[in-house]
Amino acid sequence: MDAHLAGPAASNDEQLDGMRRLVVVGDVLLDRDITGTADRLSPEAPVPVIADTQAIDRPGGAGLAAVLAAREPGWCVTLVCGLGQDTAGARVRTLLDQAGVEVVDLAAAGTTPVKTRIRVADRTLLRFDTATTPLRLGPLADIARARLDEAAAVLVCDYGRGIGAHDELRQALTDAARRCPLVWDPHPKGAEPVLGTALAVPNADEARALTGDSGPRELGDDVGRGVRLLAAWPVKQVAVTQGRNGAVLIAGPSSHPLVVPGRPAAGDTCGAGDQLAVTAAVMLGAGRLPSHAVAAAVEAATSYVQAGGPASLYVPQSDGPSAPLELAARVRARGGKVVGAGGCFDLLHAGHLSLLHQARRLGDVLVVCINSDDSVRRLKGHDRPVVGERERAALLEALDCVDGVLVFGEDTPEKVLAELHPDIWVKGGDYAGQRITEADLVESWGGEVVVVPYLDGHSTTNRIDQLTQQAGAR
Repeated sequence: MDAHLAGPAASNDEQLDGMRRLVVVGDVLLDRDITGTADRLSPEAPVPVIADTQAIDRPGGAGLAAVLAAREPGWCVTLVCGLGQDTAGARVRTLLDQAGVEVVDLAAAGTTPVKTRIRVADRTLLRFDTATTPLRLGPLADIARARLDEAAAVLVCDYGRGIGAHDELRQALTDAARRCPLVWDPHPKGAEPVLGTALAVPNADEARALTGDSGPRELGDDVGRGVRLLAAWPVKQVAVTQGRNGAVLIAGPSSHPLVVPGRPAAGDTCGAGDQLAVTAAVMLGAGRLPSHAVAAAVEAATSYVQAGGPASLYVPQSDGPSAPLELAARVRARGGKVVGAGGCFDLLHAGHLSLLHQARRLGDVLVVCINSDDSVRRLKGHDRPVVGERERAALLEALDCVDGVLVFGEDTPEKVLAELHPDIWVKGGDYAGQRITEADLVESWGGEVVVVPYLDGHSTTNRIDQLTQQAGAR
């Protein structure tokens, strides 16, 4: 299947108008996913038989980082790399062109690594890598120097294939680091960051390998490794990333580490580190503090995993009302479960939080459907809601357990449910023993309606009545 990466369609010159430039430097691979179904074992051996397969190619390594960066509003992207002189290299260049990435190729000879994953039901069963010959890099092109001179930020994604050790390029990167923030995503087999690097972002396993410390992966141990890397490298700060646990930012041996907690996210983690590095680079390039950049980077990586990881590259991005529906479609397409919950959610309280946390644990994504202000007024009276729909939606979206919010204007949620098609529709325990109105609709597509325990003593109406009585008594 020849899928096209979502990316800007404008030419490079058009993108420059009012936009910042990010230069990504690094080693490039071709990533290939072969997905299918497996419902039987082979008669020849106890191994699954994969059927109904389809293959999707995408740039890997620094190429994936460049594609992710090209989706950042207000940024145009140049990738300085070495592409193999082979079919895989040509394929990567085509995919980068489709994504709107300008490519500066320094390779004079060599082949492109191809990483292939066999995946079923959003799980990788097998990965195999092709044998490659080393890249031979030519001199640094004038266009690469020019792009580094005008960059607002630079990101180096070193995958240990040699571009990070290119002498001319390292000098140009050192010069760039004096003018703009440079983020270095290191590799145990790669080169150390150049002088002046603003932020290095090794993950916990890379930090262990780079320091030779094979001890536990606890927070204190990661902090210690980060301190050692900060002392060994000519960098200003080090953020050791910890997957779903977030990241820890070290600014100096005597300063307290900044811990950025993560939040649970189910999905394909391939490329999450690239997304984190890209977000950190563009945030620093926009003038944000390193602490803000790392916090935003952890959140961006989490959202990337929730959206399906690299599969999200083939779905147009949306921040509008349809975004939760697109998210649900992506989760469903990769075999995940979509959970829905509904209500007014006026004056968010502990009872609401209990319901939402329980609902989220039932599947892979939770979309909350809330009544519009007009709908609440028809149901609850002219003095409701106390909190408007925009603020109610924003509060819900800020919860770690909520992945998206849809607002509906009808008295009942049947119309929005028909669009969302949840696999599980959740109601609070106060509905126990009742036939829920929308049950027939949800069950018509094979969905389930469930009731979760109700946290007694919490009611928005009772709380409003209490506040009214207290105000009247004053």
